[in-house]
Amino acid sequence: MKSLREMSAEELRQQREELIKLYENYKAMNLSLDMTRGKPSPEQLDLSNHMYDSLSSTDFKSCKNEDVRNYGVPCGIEDIRKVFADILGTDKDNLFMGNSSSLNQMFDGIMRAMVFGEVDSPKPWSQIEGRKWLCPAPGYDRHFRVTEKMGFELIAVPMTDNGPDMDMVEELVKDEKVLGIWCVPCYSNPDGIVYSEETCRRLANMKTAAPDFRIYWDNAYVVHHLAEDETEWGHLPDMLSLCAEAGNPNRVYEFASSSKITFAGGGISCFAANKDSMAYARKILSVQAICTNKVNQLAHARFLPTYEAVLDQMRKHAEILRPKFAAVSGILSEELGNDKDIWHWTDPKGGYFINFYVMPGTATNIVTMCKEAGVALTPAGASYPYGKDPDDASIRLSPSYPPREDLIKATKILTVCAKITAIDKLLEE
Repeated sequence: MKSLREMSAEELRQQREELIKLYENYKAMNLSLDMTRGKPSPEQLDLSNHMYDSLSSTDFKSCKNEDVRNYGVPCGIEDIRKVFADILGTDKDNLFMGNSSSLNQMFDGIMRAMVFGEVDSPKPWSQIEGRKWLCPAPGYDRHFRVTEKMGFELIAVPMTDNGPDMDMVEELVKDEKVLGIWCVPCYSNPDGIVYSEETCRRLANMKTAAPDFRIYWDNAYVVHHLAEDETEWGHLPDMLSLCAEAGNPNRVYEFASSSKITFAGGGISCFAANKDSMAYARKILSVQAICTNKVNQLAHARFLPTYEAVLDQMRKHAEILRPKFAAVSGILSEELGNDKDIWHWTDPKGGYFINFYVMPGTATNIVTMCKEAGVALTPAGASYPYGKDPDDASIRLSPSYPPREDLIKATKILTVCAKITAIDKLLEE
């Protein structure tokens, strides 16, 4: 079969007519398919349905004999701090346990800095006019909205196969108004990139003009492996240790949660920091709240008492997710494989997304056409600061939630829309 670039204008028009008929047939089906966000499917959530079975009316004690129903233990019970410390490869004393949302922890962390500054800040961040934040892109849209809401200028940094473009990052941080960077270092959202050790070390060691520069290290997918072969799993060095060794111990806050391990609406989250940053944060947090939900922490610790138990749980998730990712990739290859110079897509070894790169200038039209045919996708540009992809070429696909049959239909419609828009673009040339 010819690639689109090999076709004559007449052949392209004929191909377009056939595709439009197919597209109209899909529209007539009145479908309602959703690939907008990386939500766990009901089958994944069912894996944790018995998490609370270990709790009884007479046994609500932590490993330190603390009654989790009562006040106290503000940083979280040791039972669950040990588990998350093993997940993150750090020490349990570096962790503060929160409620279900790690995004909430990130928002609160930046808000504390805005109001009070950091332990090494000359002044609160809210008093810094023209403050800026680095945003590796494509990246997580909710991250970008947090710093946008806080009044930061968002600066896009291109992603490479090893993480953010570190030459650009090292140049940008020479500006004292650049106060931080977002990072999803393991199976990045949406490209599935794992930061190289060199990238991690450069982030830890780089010279920054701002003395209180912070890395927000969102390790959301650290155990979310898709590959069956463990040698293909993403691994990272302990960023807290790297920053300490580099003489920048306060530089990093690390975040994680159980939202895609147990219940997305009823999990637990944590942030990790080195000694001085943790002591400073806890002093402020002690005024904000007496404690977080320790009953839920105990239920999680009993359900997943060890790091190996967590990995076993994640293997079950992967068994549900892997066929869905394979279905999407398979259809993209089957329908678009002859035109890899026009389209390409990621093949992640973990995480929750496939990023689909289309002909520049067509992503918005593709998403609109899909919507009209009953397929909801994340808005084009959502993975970039301010929701604006300068190339209009990136579409984040979320295979986790829909049933496999719906994914197949949705992806086939997507490929039809991609072909039509590409042909229109080629006919303009």
